[in-house]
Amino acid sequence: ARRLGAVVTATDVRPAAKEQVASLGAKFIAVEDEEFKAAETAGGYAKEMSKEYQAKQAALVADHIAKQDIVITTALIPGRPAPRLVSKEMVASMRPGSVLVDLAVERGGNVEGAVAGQIADVNGVKIVGHLNVPGRIAASASQLYARNLIAFVETLVDKETKLLKIDPEEELVKATLLTHQGKILHPAFAKAEAAPAATTPVVAKPAAKPKAAPKPKAAKAEVVADAAKPAAPKTAKKAPAKAPKAAAKSSSSPKSPVDGGEA
Repeated sequence: ARRLGAVVTATDVRPAAKEQVASLGAKFIAVEDEEFKAAETAGGYAKEMSKEYQAKQAALVADHIAKQDIVITTALIPGRPAPRLVSKEMVASMRPGSVLVDLAVERGGNVEGAVAGQIADVNGVKIVGHLNVPGRIAASASQLYARNLIAFVETLVDKETKLLKIDPEEELVKATLLTHQGKILHPAFAKAEAAPAATTPVVAKPAAKPKAAPKPKAAKAEVVADAAKPAAPKTAKKAPAKAPKAAAKSSSSPKSPVDGGEA
C-alpha cells in the first residue's frame, strides 16, 4: 500500500511488531508501557492484555481510525475469541465511503457490526466480513502456512538427536498440547472436564390410564333349525312279486289212458 502512495499506520501489542512495521516504512502506534514490553510470548504470540491497557489502546486507535480510509484488522488470540478493537462509535466516526476489513470475523470479529460472510453497510461505511480470506489467495496462503508449520514442527524435534522430543513447557507446545501421559493439559479442555456434567431433569411420565376391560361380546344365538314337520319315514315300496312261469303249458284235453289193449 505504501508503494502505491498510501500513508500506512499499524498497531500491535507485541514489541517485535514495531520493528516489522518500521521496516516496511509504516508508522507504528501503540501504548508503549511496561505491560506492552511483556505482551509477547516466547512463541511470538500476543498475550491477552488487561482491561486498563485495552482502554488506553482503544482511545489511541480511535483518534487515528477517524482519519483512515481503509482499516484492516487481524488480531487473534489462540484458543479464545477475537478481541474487540473497533467499536461502533469508531465506525461512526469514519467518513462515508471508508472500508473496514475484519479478517478475524470467523472468531467473533475485531470490528463491532461485522457480519460473518457478508459486507455490512453502516452509514456509508463498508464492513467486509469475508470468510476464509486465505482461500482467496491460495498460493500465497499455502506458502505462509507451510513456513509456519515447519517452524512449529521444529519445536517438536531435538536439534542434536533429530528425534521427536515433546517438551510440555515449551511455549508453542504448551499452547497446542491437549493431553500428555493420560492427563488433559490444555486449559480449555481441562475446564470442560472439571465442570460438572449437566444432568437432564427426569420428568415423570403421567401414569398410563388403566385399560377398560373389554365388553363381553354378545354370544351368538345358536340357530336351531326348527323342524317344522317331522320328516315322513321313508317306506320302501316293494314291487309285487311276479307269478312264476309255469314249467310246462297244460294241454287243453288230457289224454285218458286206454282200458285194455286192442285185440
